[in-house]
Amino acid sequence: MATSRELDAKNYLEKHKILELMDNLTSMLFFHRPERPCEFLITQLERLKLARTTSRDYPCLFNESNLEAIFGILDPTRQGYITLGQYKEALNTIGLKQFDAFPQGADYNRITLETFKKEAKDGLIKSSATFKS
Repeated sequence: MATSRELDAKNYLEKHKILELMDNLTSMLFFHRPERPCEFLITQLERLKLARTTSRDYPCLFNESNLEAIFGILDPTRQGYITLGQYKEALNTIGLKQFDAFPQGADYNRITLETFKKEAKDGLIKSSATFKS
């Protein structure tokens, strides 16, 4: 049974999304492997703080070209769409937990590149916006 202090710590971590923040920062650190990791982390935290006030430009590992490449892998014959299953699997694979499970095109099992990018960007912003003041 967890003690009161352990429950308080768990609630604090959840309330302020500390684990998500640390996961995002660690992922960016491993991806970029900067020569000066402390300065890199400070810069990322400053970018995150600025993004929270402007509601845009959240630090993230995936940019538009990365999303287009993922879509291209899933659509090698260039049909212009992927299946709903591929869409869901791709978003899960890039680490998104919350996204629209039935976006535009889901009724026809055809998710376009534009829909994929929009939903991925929205999900990435939500997952990157972990800083709580």
